[in-house]
Amino acid sequence: MELNLKNTAIIYNPEIEGSREFSKKIADKLENSKIHTLDDMPQGPDFVIVVGGDGTLLKCARKYCESDTPIFGFNMGRLGFLAQALPSEVDNVINKIKSGDFRVEKRIMLKCHTTGAVALNDMVIRGAAFSRTSTLNLYINGIKLCSYLADGLIISTPTGSSAYALSAGGPIIAPNIECFVIVPICPHTLNARPIVIPSNEYIKITTLEAPKDFKITADGQDARIIKNEICVEKHTKYARLLLLNDNKNHFYDILREKLHWGMAPNK
Repeated sequence: MELNLKNTAIIYNPEIEGSREFSKKIADKLENSKIHTLDDMPQGPDFVIVVGGDGTLLKCARKYCESDTPIFGFNMGRLGFLAQALPSEVDNVINKIKSGDFRVEKRIMLKCHTTGAVALNDMVIRGAAFSRTSTLNLYINGIKLCSYLADGLIISTPTGSSAYALSAGGPIIAPNIECFVIVPICPHTLNARPIVIPSNEYIKITTLEAPKDFKITADGQDARIIKNEICVEKHTKYARLLLLNDNKNHFYDILREKLHWGMAPNK
C-alpha cells in the first residue's frame, strides 16, 4: 500500500507534556505535513500520525474510520498498547513509512444504533443508579439470553479485549478474529460469565428497573444517557491501524512485552 505522505495530518494531545514539540519534530521529517490538536482534527488527510497515548489514538480512530484513513500512533502516555512507537524511534518509523515497510490492519468496531456512537475498544453500559447494581436483560438477535444482576456490561471488540474487558475477567481475543465479547462488571451470581459471540449478531439490552435510563460510554470517552433500551452491532466501517513490519509490533509480542503475558515471576 502506498501513502500520500504530502497529505499527512499530525494530531497531538495538548494535555500530554512535550507532545506539541515532538509533533513539530515529525513534521520536519515529513514534507508538507500539518500539525493539529485533538480539538481541530482536519477532514480529508490520506494518513494520520497520532502523538499521545491510546486514548488519543482511540478518538482519532473513531473519526477517521469513516474515511478509511490509516493511522499510526507514537506513545507518550502510559501503556501504549495501540500507540506503539516511542519518540526515540522516530527516525526508524519515518524511514519505514517512507519505504513502504508496513502493513495496514483492519479492526472491527462497534456502533450503538440508539445513540449513533462508535467504538474501537468497547462500549460500557450501566444503569441509571450508578451507585448500585442493576438488572440488565441481554438479547442476542431478538432472543433473550440472560439477565445480569451486575454493576454493568462491557461489549468489547477483539482490539478492546486487552483493555477494560480484561480487567473485568474477559478473555484475550486476537484482533483478526471477528467477534465480540460481552463481560458483566462485578456480577452478583457465580454463573455469570463472559460470552464470545460472532460479530454479525445484534445485541439489545433492556431493564425493568425504574427509571429505565442507561449510561453508555464508547471507548471510555463518549458518554451519553439514554432511555428504554440499547442496541449495538458491528459498525460498517473499520479502523485502519498502520503497523511497521517488525517483530515487536506483532500482537503476541505486544502481549508479552506490554502485559507480561504468561511470564513466570522473577526469582
